Amino acid sequence: MQKTIFYHDTDCGNVVYYGNYLKYFEEARTLYMAEKGFSITDLMQRGLYFVVARQEVEYKYPVRYGNVINVDTKVLEVSDIKIVFENTITNQDGRLCTKGKTTLVCVNASGSPTPMGALVKQAML
Repeated sequence: MQKTIFYHDTDCGNVVYYGNYLKYFEEARTLYMAEKGFSITDLMQRGLYFVVARQEVEYKYPVRYGNVINVDTKVLEVSDIKIVFENTITNQDGRLCTKGKTTLVCVNASGSPTPMGALVKQAML
């Protein structure tokens, strides 16, 4: 996913506010799942909700207003109830800026862990 950094993404130092990287990861994961044939809305209508159970972020190099970044997503691990994603953010020069790992757990409408089903699991591999 390619994204241009706008002023509202930055802090008073003209650097992307650290919490915004989580939004970029979320956007990239949503697009990744859509490319695999699953919309978040459709999954929720089937009673499958994915919640963040763990988040790791390494900030390597600042991203600033006006930069164009690439957010790459890959799946590191899949089980019956969880998916572990890795995101890397690089700037227009290809320099690694941020790296993150997000663990999502599949839950039902009550918030209890539930299997995502073979179809979803296979698609994420």
